[in-house]
Amino acid sequence: MSSPTETLTFETLSLERVDEHVTIVRLNRPVASNALNTQMGRDLVHYFEEVALDPASLRCVVLTGSGDKAFCAGGDLKERRGMTDEQWTRQHVIFERMVRALIDCPVPIIGAVNGAAYGGGCEIAGCCDFLYAADSARFALTEVTLGIMPGGGGTQTLPRAVGERRAKELILTGKPFTAAEAHDWGFVNEVFRQSDLLQDRIAHRP
Repeated sequence: MSSPTETLTFETLSLERVDEHVTIVRLNRPVASNALNTQMGRDLVHYFEEVALDPASLRCVVLTGSGDKAFCAGGDLKERRGMTDEQWTRQHVIFERMVRALIDCPVPIIGAVNGAAYGGGCEIAGCCDFLYAADSARFALTEVTLGIMPGGGGTQTLPRAVGERRAKELILTGKPFTAAEAHDWGFVNEVFRQSDLLQDRIAHRP
């Protein structure tokens, strides 16, 4: 049975149906290091809510970034600089709904972190059911360096994965960490060479 998600197209996402049961969703703003803007938030809400409504034969979604340098560099600061407080508040409501759509998705989401996952990108990664990373990937919740706190679920998903004490250190310092550290601490399931990240071991997992 086909799913209505097969016919969807998005401005900031690229969809690739691997087979009947697996779709790869790529965050697709490579020129901006796949930074999270308002439209990407809307697109992620739309796609994952459609999956929740009618997954059909879909058994897993692989979520990754376009290119080999960035999974998602975080919030699009260029877009945010021109926003009023009211516009920023409305954007954040979209991002909150995006997080809920990811976490509540009835189909397992496999995160394949192909590069930098900073700020909101790290939070998107934390919403995945399984998380795999290229050995060159880097993670950080950098919001504190801008005088704000993570607002996309990172204050909940990170401590659940790595423990409260380590999460406090990472959240309150904005300290980046490597894929190897993420694996050692329990944030990432397994680390692969970049060239192997989307091979059969991940893209075709049941």
